[in-house]
Amino acid sequence: MLTTLSRKMLLCLTGLFLGFFLIIHLLGNLQLFLPVEEARLQFNWYSHFLSGNGLIKMVSYVLYLSIIVHVIDALIITSKNKKAAKPYQKDQRGRASKWYSRNMGVLGTLILIFLVIHFQNFWYVYKFGTLPVDSNGNKDLYQLVVTTFQEWWYVVIYVLSMVALCYHLIHGVHSALRTLGVFHPKYVRWIKVAGAVYAILVCAGFAMMPIYIFITTG
Repeated sequence: MLTTLSRKMLLCLTGLFLGFFLIIHLLGNLQLFLPVEEARLQFNWYSHFLSGNGLIKMVSYVLYLSIIVHVIDALIITSKNKKAAKPYQKDQRGRASKWYSRNMGVLGTLILIFLVIHFQNFWYVYKFGTLPVDSNGNKDLYQLVVTTFQEWWYVVIYVLSMVALCYHLIHGVHSALRTLGVFHPKYVRWIKVAGAVYAILVCAGFAMMPIYIFITTG
């Protein structure tokens, strides 16, 4: 039986791993900003490479497990905190903390809903659906991405989800490092700034992709 402290440590470690994955995922997706035909061939080759590489598959299993553990631990910890908190403690916390730090559960739920939609639209279709192939014989995931991002409502959902993710990361990175002991009063301000810069850059990068594709291909 895991203790609350153990669950918090797992929540932090899985969160930091997922945060690192976001950087890798963003760097790969930057290929979508290339000229159309170059983007199509390169992005499809990249997707084919990821799906066929044994090491990448192992890492992907760790990724899926991390998402599941992160969600379950977050739900359990949030539930325990709500049961343990007294009314006056909630009032004091509300005055002393940012709104997004008090609503990490809400932000996390929105992100989880987005992930389900995102996996269904791209991962599931790529793995189990029938896609055309490009001139190199690779599944044309690029065309699926473009077709999806030509829908204005999906672009809105995607961008709003990135806003939620940004606030989730701003608090999450700082909180995780503090829980893991990577914390010193002398550097707390810089840790907060670095976490905020990371969150904004990553989420802005993701948010720009559907906007760019919608504007340039719509």
